[in-house]
This record gives sequence, C-alpha cells and structure tokens, in this order.
Amino acid sequence: MVLFKHTKTRKKPNNPPVQWKITKECLDLILEGAKSIYPKEFGGLLRVDTTNKHTITEVILLPGTISGGSQALFKLHMLPIDLSIIGTAHSHPSGISLPSRADLELFDKYGKVHIIVATPFDQLSWRAYSYAGDAIHITII
Repeated sequence: MVLFKHTKTRKKPNNPPVQWKITKECLDLILEGAKSIYPKEFGGLLRVDTTNKHTITEVILLPGTISGGSQALFKLHMLPIDLSIIGTAHSHPSGISLPSRADLELFDKYGKVHIIVATPFDQLSWRAYSYAGDAIHITII
C-alpha cells in the first residue's frame, strides 16, 4: 500500500540576492560600541526599518549580554518578540573579522545578516555574513 506518492520535485525560484543596506549612524554605533568596550567583545542585535525590510537602522542591546575577552554571549531568551530583528553584530578585538566556529553556529541558528567589526573599528574594518557564513555586501547609506 502506497501512502505517499512521489511527485516531481519543484525547482526553487531563482530569487535575486537581497541588497542589504545599513545606515551610517547604525554602523557608527556598532563601531563606537566596540571601541568603548575594547579589549572585550561587543555584541548586539540588528533591527531593520519596518517599511524597508532590507535596511538595517538600529542595534538592540540585550539585557544580560556577557562581554569577555574572546566572546560576547547573547541571552537570547531575553529577546523580545520582534520580527524586525534580523541578525547580530559583534566585535573581534583580535583584529580579524572572519567568523569563528562559534560565530558560524550562531549565524546558522539565528538571523539572516551578521556583522563582525574588528580593530581598529573603522569604516574599513568590518565584514558582513549570511546565516550560512558566506561574505555578503552591505551598502552604507
């Protein structure tokens, strides 16, 4: 007895990649937050504009986030129900803006866009990544 009949596999539509943007003020806040807590790691969540879903406009600081010399631990249970939060931002005081294994695990579990800022915490020392850990481009507006 066949309960499920195999049907043709549907092809996923070729959606164009999302063109992410971040406001200069928001990026400056992330960079300044990282500078102010250096040599510890800074961590926050990224929120998009409610009308333009691909423009990051705010950084949310979660209560209870622990900043250490080699990690920022988010207390995600403190996260409000907010569908406009789309990813994370954190710093790497080491100066390397590549994701660590722990970063990749976080990216995979939470959010679509992730930003890592590294020393010297300027406009050239940050990188953005997708949930899969692939480098992505974000335009500063």
